[in-house]
Amino acid sequence: MNDTSAGFKAMIAFLRKLQKNNSKDWMDANRKAYHQVRDFYVDWLDMMNLELAKIDPDYFDTPGKKAINRINNNLMFHPNRPVYKDHFGAGLDQLSKQGDFYIEINTQDVFIGGGYWHPDPKSLRSIRQAIDYDGERFKAVLNKPSFKKRFGGLIPADSLSRPPKGFTEEHPHIELLKRKAFAVSCNLEHKELEGPNFNKEVIAIYKEMLPFRRYLNQAVTV
Repeated sequence: MNDTSAGFKAMIAFLRKLQKNNSKDWMDANRKAYHQVRDFYVDWLDMMNLELAKIDPDYFDTPGKKAINRINNNLMFHPNRPVYKDHFGAGLDQLSKQGDFYIEINTQDVFIGGGYWHPDPKSLRSIRQAIDYDGERFKAVLNKPSFKKRFGGLIPADSLSRPPKGFTEEHPHIELLKRKAFAVSCNLEHKELEGPNFNKEVIAIYKEMLPFRRYLNQAVTV
């Protein structure tokens, strides 16, 4: 077993224990183990950050410590949630929290996603304007066979019941324009996470998602 495989196995084992003992007392008693698996993930993210920068000239440098999300849940706005998340999540190529390349290790599998999930009103207007201007280019990305095979399509999300302001029901891209979120995802099994080709698989997913993320990121930064 290589060091990376052992590190991910330790992460999953820690998360499974945390699921059964989700309390501050338990976390305080297991703080050393938490920092060990967190530090491993940060180091892995640092490595992946360098690898992705090699293949994408527009990549936004995102060191592991910046990429990784807090494990504490925000109880101020969601008081009924557990104290801690049951996963380790991180966003690479992160100019902002929206539009990044998200990698989550959880107790069931590996979730990889990207795009804009319920973007702020300004970003959503910009995406709609881009689709109005050249939606065929966006549809070509979504309909590419390898993209559809990898991601299936856009993640199901809420849509407006009527066209957004400034558009009509007859618009050729009206179903896209009604959407409130634009994101895709895929899942990998733990056996892939712990195998020798996991890093290559993550890089392949990044490449396949890149035209999709580029379109959206260009839309919101114009």
